[in-house]
Amino acid sequence: MRPAYQIIKAAMITEKGTMVSEKAGQAIFKVDSSATKPEIARAVKELFDVTVSHVRTARFLGKKVRRGRTVGKRPDWKKAYVTLEEGQTLDLLEDV
Repeated sequence: MRPAYQIIKAAMITEKGTMVSEKAGQAIFKVDSSATKPEIARAVKELFDVTVSHVRTARFLGKKVRRGRTVGKRPDWKKAYVTLEEGQTLDLLEDV
């Protein structure tokens, strides 16, 4: 069982993420690519002390990049939409 801080990499604070959190009571996180939905739910519960209703995930392929003649690729990554129980809130912009 991995520690929670290895599963949750960062909170994604974007326009869409703010809109989703206000309307649907969800939070969006960048997570480890090998993390499962139960692991993500457990990590969010441990780190933020909230009750998680369900988790949706999306995988993204890294873009191909080019620096002169050298061609490379950005890493693949995974995003998790975490829906909180009714009445639960998660204020990620509290310290900003």
